[in-house]
Amino acid sequence: MTATEIRKAFLDFFASKGHLIVPSAPIVVKNDPTLMFTNAGMNQFKDIFLGEAPAKAPRVADTQRCLRVSGKHNDLEEVGIDTYHHTMFEMLGNWSFGDYFKKEAIAWSWELLTEVYKLPKDRLYVTYFEGDEKEGLEKDTETYELWKQYVDESHILPGNKKDNFWEMGETGPCGPCSEIHFDGRSEEERAAKSGAELVNADDPNVIEIWNNVFMQFNRLKDGSLQSLPAKHVDTGMGFERLVRVLQGKTSNYDTDIFQPMIQFIAEKSGKTYNSKALPSGEGLGGAADWANAVAMRVLADHIRAISFAIADGQLPASNKAGYVIRRILRRAVRYSYQTLGFKEPFFNQLVPLLAEQFKGVFDELWNQKDFVQKVILEEEVSFLRTLEIGISLLDKHIRYHNRIKNYLLEHKGKSWFEFGITNTSKYGQSNVNTVVMNLAHHITNRIESPLISFHFDILMRSLEDITDYSKAFNTLYDITTTLPGKIAFELYDTYGFPFDLTKLILKENGLDANEVSFNDYLQIQKNRSRAATAIDTGDWIVLKEDDNVEFTGYDETETVAHIIKYRKVTAKGKEQYQIVLDKTPFYAESGGQVGDKGELVFPDGEIIEVTDTKKENGLIVHFTDKLPTAPQDALTAIVDAQRRHSTEGNHSATHLLHAAMKQVLGTHVNQKGSLVNADYLRFDFSHFAKVTDEELAKIEAIVNEKIRENIALKEERSVVYAEAIQSGVTALFGEKYGEYVRVITFDDDFSKELCGGTHVKATGQIGYFKITAESAVAAGVRRIEAITGIAAENYIIEQTKLVQQVKELLKNPKDVAKSLESLLEENNRLKKEIEKSVLEKSSGLKDELAKKAQEINGVNFIAEKVALPNADAIKNLAYNLKDVVPNLFLVLAAELNGKPNITVMIADNLVKEKGLHAGNIVKELAKEVKGGGGGQPFYATAGGSDISGLDNALAKAKNFLQ
Repeated sequence: MTATEIRKAFLDFFASKGHLIVPSAPIVVKNDPTLMFTNAGMNQFKDIFLGEAPAKAPRVADTQRCLRVSGKHNDLEEVGIDTYHHTMFEMLGNWSFGDYFKKEAIAWSWELLTEVYKLPKDRLYVTYFEGDEKEGLEKDTETYELWKQYVDESHILPGNKKDNFWEMGETGPCGPCSEIHFDGRSEEERAAKSGAELVNADDPNVIEIWNNVFMQFNRLKDGSLQSLPAKHVDTGMGFERLVRVLQGKTSNYDTDIFQPMIQFIAEKSGKTYNSKALPSGEGLGGAADWANAVAMRVLADHIRAISFAIADGQLPASNKAGYVIRRILRRAVRYSYQTLGFKEPFFNQLVPLLAEQFKGVFDELWNQKDFVQKVILEEEVSFLRTLEIGISLLDKHIRYHNRIKNYLLEHKGKSWFEFGITNTSKYGQSNVNTVVMNLAHHITNRIESPLISFHFDILMRSLEDITDYSKAFNTLYDITTTLPGKIAFELYDTYGFPFDLTKLILKENGLDANEVSFNDYLQIQKNRSRAATAIDTGDWIVLKEDDNVEFTGYDETETVAHIIKYRKVTAKGKEQYQIVLDKTPFYAESGGQVGDKGELVFPDGEIIEVTDTKKENGLIVHFTDKLPTAPQDALTAIVDAQRRHSTEGNHSATHLLHAAMKQVLGTHVNQKGSLVNADYLRFDFSHFAKVTDEELAKIEAIVNEKIRENIALKEERSVVYAEAIQSGVTALFGEKYGEYVRVITFDDDFSKELCGGTHVKATGQIGYFKITAESAVAAGVRRIEAITGIAAENYIIEQTKLVQQVKELLKNPKDVAKSLESLLEENNRLKKEIEKSVLEKSSGLKDELAKKAQEINGVNFIAEKVALPNADAIKNLAYNLKDVVPNLFLVLAAELNGKPNITVMIADNLVKEKGLHAGNIVKELAKEVKGGGGGQPFYATAGGSDISGLDNALAKAKNFLQ
């Protein structure tokens, strides 16, 4: 069977068992603060398991795109190295929401595997939960007895809590599970050793293919378990592993899921893919074959995760989910560049092939393949530049280290060197100082190394208690042949340079990196990040067993309601409360529209301010700074109506903007993000060029024309999704839509979108629309910012005032633009005259100062105060003097804009022969003017705050030279 046939057989089988086949949720998670990415098939049904939303059908089945590269589930480092871990994978699943349970789930999984897929029964092993005394959980004898109907008892194995009790996270739905494993070894291997011994033992040929989870409990914050209101079935079968088993392969990468991609990479790189290559380098192709195989597997795997994440709305970025995607992308580019030899961008070329492969399965990628490829290309170009910078910096550090290492080897055994080390305890620390300072002096005379002081601090501490010469020398040698973790971390943190690449390059040069220290710095960063985002969430206090929250905000801004439940949340040291109502007019942040603010008013007159409203797993959560004194009482939920109205104007304007952009720029324009609040709107969209002023003017004119037409809102709340799409409605990539959707239309021939937000009743209520900015956000993504209503009116008033002020300053000319142009021309002419005058003055000063040169110790010394208008003029003077005065040591002092300025210029031959360094000298001189500075060995500058110290600085320079 092909992969396509295998997937279809699964879905057809469960459809025949009464399951509704539902589409995959996006790989990027929204409205769930506990997850960045969908990492399991159950994520999209989490609110049902928690009892926070009703199930749309009692039985469903699907194939879900999943990503496991962060948090508890992280398979990134195994990808490419082994044969069965992936960043993105498909999870085939069947689900029961309070309907069937263990009996049916077990029977159907066995029927599908053995009768439909016809897997040999004697190669299958199943597990059950053995219980956990500490948790008070009993052995799952029910599952064991059910399996005995189908499987020999020798193939039914007990499993501990780690393997056979599935938990979504630290809190949430959980329960015992039953795994199904397949033994893919040869007959000889099976005869030599039972597969039962290899289940869950990380054998690459005895692998888990299916997991049946029986959701029975909810894990609370205190660690205790409570029974769920209903029992559910949550199953997951790794599609890639299943295809491997059914196609008789020993590696997922040898199946028709990955082979077209791998063969394309092999052809383009001119290298052979050897699926039998070993990490030991044994075999025909040796170590090169293993390296190439890993690299090709990494590229074939990573392109899937990156492409689908981008298609689902997550662009590579420098933080949070965007950084995870960027890290995966850079890992792939590193293998492409370093191992496969692609010095030009290549990784992006895999996108069309991938899109074709998933056409008809996940059309999100096919519909955006050009956009996705462009984004990846831009990221590749950027990181290839970074790679070159990182390698250049690393080369510099390698040179420093090798010079230190060579110096040690050169002086090993010399009497002063050996004496200084071996007699540290007898003669005190001074002898260690002697060794270290000699070493420092020798090297600093030859190179400028930022590592020297860092290393010698370590050396001093390391040698304190060592009296054995050989041991001391080895300690010294180890330290100076190891790149400090701090520098490896800076390469990683600043330049995105992977640590494993740093280690590899160092190894090729006989050096190593301090991995322990690197990890320490990395952990500090992670802790800082966690501390900044740490949220401590308490358990819900339930007042009313009813989670079917009714949103009334489309029709009213005031609603009488009751609190269903509440909990305390602590974030960044601040305590807040989250409150859920049975009815609410408050719109929860989603679809780019911010959450409502307002008040909860109680009968006794108490008012609780709502500071924000968000969605969490389908719940509408109101944020407050305090709890009501009588939370069980009825209340009136009142939205800030003025804020809501302004937000609605901006949201409706966003729809008009989207439609206008498609008219002006082309139908390829698709929304890639938005922000709609009471003050302004921000709209991100796919487009590969800057939007011109003329195009912006056209877009703005179309939107304002539609506003003046006062088009009435057409709102349809329960449209079948398939029918809505067929009618030509605009749907957003990366959004998860249900069976029924809400359609917002402003003129059937202009703007028709799926949207859950609130809107004006007619476009005329928007008032006026004004674009204020257009910019780039990321590769292939542009941003427009705009304002409407009162904000737009105030903007026009301010601009009008500004123009009037300019006219008055120009004495009210008839043509303001022409007058400004004349003024600028006059200004440029005067600037040139001033520059000419300064140059003439500087030239005269050059001749005058050259005559004042004093010969001191073979050096032509000039130290003078000068009166020049700016630093550039002083710099030009210094370089001109360098050209005409040999052996020059020049110090110029000046007052620039009321501040002292010192410039030092030294002839190149003096830098080399006498070891003079302008940067070091100017730092000393700057102390006289209470300042600081620095620069190159031959040229440096400094500033300060005390003008009176300039004369002292000049005198100090002369004393220094003498």
